[in-house]
Amino acid sequence: MSALIVENVNKQYGSHRVVKNISLKIEAGERVALLGHNGAGKTTLIKMMLGLVPISSGTISMLGEIVGSRKARKLSGYLPENVAFHGSLTGREQMHHFAALKSIAKKTADEILERVGLSHAIDRRIGTYSKGMRQRVGLAQALLGKPKLVLLDEPTSGLDPISRHDFYDIIEELSGGGTMVLISSHALTEMETRMDRIVIMSNGQMVANDRIENLRQHANLPIRINIMADEKSAALIAKTLSGKRINGHIVELFCNGDEKINLLKRISNMKEKISDIDIAPASLEELYRFYSAPQDEEGEQENV
Repeated sequence: MSALIVENVNKQYGSHRVVKNISLKIEAGERVALLGHNGAGKTTLIKMMLGLVPISSGTISMLGEIVGSRKARKLSGYLPENVAFHGSLTGREQMHHFAALKSIAKKTADEILERVGLSHAIDRRIGTYSKGMRQRVGLAQALLGKPKLVLLDEPTSGLDPISRHDFYDIIEELSGGGTMVLISSHALTEMETRMDRIVIMSNGQMVANDRIENLRQHANLPIRINIMADEKSAALIAKTLSGKRINGHIVELFCNGDEKINLLKRISNMKEKISDIDIAPASLEELYRFYSAPQDEEGEQENV
């Protein structure tokens, strides 16, 4: 059974439709990135998945339960974009409060605080916490009760690079244990290699939903190849391969996927003059721009 099933879901405020006919299935253990510009409908969709916002039409179910029901709420954890806690409570006291609401042992709450890296500040008032530390409290409360579905809205906001790395280690553990994780974020670079699937929304519509390698194949955006060489060799390579020199020692080339093998063969013929080579397919940021581009009347992306 799919962990989450969204079928033909719409959300309308008066005459304004903010979520338009979204259908989506997510399996247990799958990590899905939900991308889109501000106002694309991401947060509204997440809140409908949690039963916090009523659905105008369509259905959403979680492990067979209707979203918003008591069973569905027990199966899910949620980290909103802007977390807010009582500043006079300590991290331990705040988590014990959440644990009591979910009928979970206090010891479990303490263990989760330690897992998210707050053991050193567990008895300090949250009012003294940095933004990143408050974000970790938010993540901790979302993990209470071993949820089967975790929805995270901009979860790495305020986290330093080490904390971000630790965060994705936790996501890996959750996924390995069968928990479905849906992350809404603008931090495209850090999710590129960490998500199983990419979903992109634009103006309330879902414009992409697939693994990143399949999105690359469909978009067929240029592949960038950087060749490193000494200045004399770089000049020759750039002239021979019609490349662009960067900083004197780097030659930049672009090609489509069906041209890559032939170009690499030509580069190989000059390997004595090359010190290194770097091949970069279209990044998630480039794919996001491609799929979010305005569409013409026939549904094809316009050039932007």
